[in-house]
Amino acid sequence: MPAAIDLTQLIDALGDAVVATDASGAIVMWNPAAERMFGYSRQEAMGQSLDLIIPERLRKRHWDGYHKTMATGHTKYGTDLLKVPAAHKDGRALSIAFTVAMLRSADGKPAAIVSVIRDETSRFNEERSLRKRLAELEARAASSDISA
Repeated sequence: MPAAIDLTQLIDALGDAVVATDASGAIVMWNPAAERMFGYSRQEAMGQSLDLIIPERLRKRHWDGYHKTMATGHTKYGTDLLKVPAAHKDGRALSIAFTVAMLRSADGKPAAIVSVIRDETSRFNEERSLRKRLAELEARAASSDISA
């Protein structure tokens, strides 16, 4: 029989951030990768709102969806990979990709949402730079065709 896995040790060892929030949206889990990614210590994040990492312009949309999910017990995202902007403690913008899962209490009611989050900022910036360069090259090629 395989040895039991210590789930706390597993979550703390992951390279991806693991963040869980209770039904009200308060942070109840914040692993070391979340500390590195967002700049807030576990002590600073625990019990706080996700507004710590959600850009202000996106908060209303986020909370509308969050409260609807908690009220209905259903998320339209399931195993979809979501890509959104986020905010670091120092104010810089991040680009993150994450999945969400609903956690339920013993009576089956929605109790928490857990997210596994990866920082995609470097990749996002590289892709944006490549798209810009491609658009410039296409524009240059189109103007060459016109003048030829």
